[in-house]
Amino acid sequence: MNKNTNENKSDNVKGSNFLEIEIDKDIESNRFDGRVYTRFPPEPNGYLHIGHAKSICINFGLAAQYNGNSNLRMDDTNPSKEDAEYEESIKTDVQWLGFKWTKLCYASDYFEQLYQWAELLITKGFAYVCDHDGDTISAMRGTTSKPGEHSKFRNRSIEENLQLFRDMRAGKFAEGEKTLRAKIDMAHPNFLMRDPILYRIQHKAHHRTNNDWCIYPMYDFAHGQSDSIEGITHSICTLEFEVHRPLYDWFLQALGIYAPRQIEFAKLNITYWVLGKRRLLEMVTNKYVNGWDDPRLPTLSGLRRRGYTPDSIRHFADKIGVAKADNTIEMELLEFCLREDLNKKSNRVMGVLNPLKVVIINYPDNFSEEMEADNNPEDATAGKRMLPFSKELYIEQEDFMENPPKDFFRLGPGREVRLRYAYFIKCENVIKDAEGKITEIQCTYDSLSRGGKSPDGRVVKSTIHWISILHALKAEIRLYERMFNVPDPDILTPEQQALGLDYKANLNPNSLKVITGFVEPSLANSKPMDQFQFERIGYFCIDKDTTTENLVFNRSVTLKDPYKKKTK
Repeated sequence: MNKNTNENKSDNVKGSNFLEIEIDKDIESNRFDGRVYTRFPPEPNGYLHIGHAKSICINFGLAAQYNGNSNLRMDDTNPSKEDAEYEESIKTDVQWLGFKWTKLCYASDYFEQLYQWAELLITKGFAYVCDHDGDTISAMRGTTSKPGEHSKFRNRSIEENLQLFRDMRAGKFAEGEKTLRAKIDMAHPNFLMRDPILYRIQHKAHHRTNNDWCIYPMYDFAHGQSDSIEGITHSICTLEFEVHRPLYDWFLQALGIYAPRQIEFAKLNITYWVLGKRRLLEMVTNKYVNGWDDPRLPTLSGLRRRGYTPDSIRHFADKIGVAKADNTIEMELLEFCLREDLNKKSNRVMGVLNPLKVVIINYPDNFSEEMEADNNPEDATAGKRMLPFSKELYIEQEDFMENPPKDFFRLGPGREVRLRYAYFIKCENVIKDAEGKITEIQCTYDSLSRGGKSPDGRVVKSTIHWISILHALKAEIRLYERMFNVPDPDILTPEQQALGLDYKANLNPNSLKVITGFVEPSLANSKPMDQFQFERIGYFCIDKDTTTENLVFNRSVTLKDPYKKKTK
């Protein structure tokens, strides 16, 4: 891409975040012949989460803005932790977010080339085979005030190192018996430059290369060279890899090969969640949640199952922007983006979560009629639907109070409310069981108020939703709350610290509540992932556990933020 092409970037380009500024400089200087080629390089050792979504949007988004290319590359260099299941989930998530890769690549595609480059470093005197184990190597690295100690194997001859490295490849040594290390500087202030390990022995089958290899490159040796092979221009990483950049550049320079540019941005931190893969794996493995797609998790598969949309997540990534310094984003912003998207797209339906029976005593027995209702007031093309109405209804328990305060305008003894799309009803009598629990509300209706219109101009201050009991569908409703009780799960109380507890002590025991509710009959044929707004309650989607006999709904998000209300 040349400068003139850059002027025709997508209208989405802000031209103000530091990544775009740096790319513009490279284009202006013709550093990469005007090209922009990015990549998203996940390690297939777990499912992607909302933090990865930010990186996906940045890498694929920048490539699209500059009319460039972007690869999806699996960084599959550690067979002990990786699995084809994770690879498939990664591909699904990237496509679900709405992005297409130019090429699907694997670090394992380059194992032979990486090996040859490792031999080249040996012949240049830049690498050696070391017999120390991992713990010894770590101990010999020194401290910030003390240089590291040279390995006694550092001065092996080039010929001996080549033979030993070839014997490592041939499987002649046990795991941990030998490693290949770069010969850089044991006094370097950056610990990663103190003779880092390039290859380690793992007698484990790789899910793509089977048993072809028993030595595998470390991330730092594979990453930059993979970028070089693919012709990547901008290796955009999270801030934690800033300390790796000198090593990234050192390998490329030592090998004398094409050198992309690494630029770092702040990774996503978000309240009420943990995003580290190890922690998410712990949550899944130890069954704190029901699998990687549990709707309480920040995994993209979990968010998708909960009812989050690709548009809402991309909008979230756009709103938080790209920063150079670490910060923490409030979960409320992500929920706002979801509400904003679902408000436009979701059809409205009636759902009652905590039912209270209402009997309209002056309504005809054995009779029902239909009320016309809007599917979506935000979308004129969404059309109408018909709601069945009959003598017995369900309303929400919270919409009735036997002794209501002055500022409660819903149903109470002698009070009148409007039933959405239906009639005005007035409470005449309250029925209780032997323990004093309200079991039924008896009401009268105004037959002239059909459609919720006042027949004589009288004011009714409240409108509530309802469902005809005769036509109601029973449904399993899963109410999801936040995974943790506190914004930062790592902040422990003194009592928790004294007990030696960790972040799991802040898990929310009420993060999932399963109840039985009722929904209108129009939802009988709903399919998994169908999304709706339950009027006055929140946004819900059909879960994959739904069967013809059992409707299952997941609450995606409430209509309003209940936590702000509690805080106030």
